[in-house]
Amino acid sequence: MRTQPNIIGVHLVFEQNGQVLLQHRAPRSAFAPLEWHVPAGHLEAESAEECAVREAGEELGVLLDPHDLRLVHVLHYRDSTQPTPRLQLFFRVLGYRGTPRICEPDRCVALGWHPSSSLPTPLVDYTAVALTAIAANRPFSAMGWGA
Repeated sequence: MRTQPNIIGVHLVFEQNGQVLLQHRAPRSAFAPLEWHVPAGHLEAESAEECAVREAGEELGVLLDPHDLRLVHVLHYRDSTQPTPRLQLFFRVLGYRGTPRICEPDRCVALGWHPSSSLPTPLVDYTAVALTAIAANRPFSAMGWGA
């Protein structure tokens, strides 16, 4: 077998009073148009924690301290429509400064807190799997790899 590079996604799980913060993706968004998703982005030339801090600022206008992040789930995802598999890291945000707001209106048209037990649809498929696993305290899941 040969080595297979993976794209790494960093996802932010903001929770309060049994609710999770979700973004409704814009109609012309390159990824998941008109679907709900947690704030997220691709890892660049940075640590995963640095990526989480950067994405929180870019997407929501809030400040995070890397010490307020806890890795709560890893999802290894293979989409049959994409050639490169993805390793999705989900970080619970324990604290932040500021009020989350829409900072990238070309990518996100709504932002809201939703009960973890009653998430909106359509929700990005792997996000639904990860949030369910997080609620069950399962640290790892895989999707799209067959049986």
